[in-house]
Amino acid sequence: MTDQSSSSFLQLPSTKTGWWAVGLAVTYAGMGIINTFVFMRLPEDAPWRQTLLPYYGILMVLCGLSAGVVALIAVMRNGERSWLVWLTIVQWVFTLALVIGEFLIAH
Repeated sequence: MTDQSSSSFLQLPSTKTGWWAVGLAVTYAGMGIINTFVFMRLPEDAPWRQTLLPYYGILMVLCGLSAGVVALIAVMRNGERSWLVWLTIVQWVFTLALVIGEFLIAH
């Protein structure tokens, strides 16, 4: 177990929970980049696009939301103070706003 008093804002995460949060956030960002530059550039009539992309999008959003929840646990319960974990919480707020907006605003 690491000493929580040594955790500061400018250091890397010092807990496993903090590293999990950062890992999930990086996975979410990577999936978003793949979605933008690969999947969205494919033709609309690709036969697998209608079956694969909804699941990919749901998995991507769940990854982003879970990163924020794990980051909150790391900060509140484990005393994590790393800037990467706080950045993950900021990313979570934007993802949460995206999800809430999808349910509140009709298309």
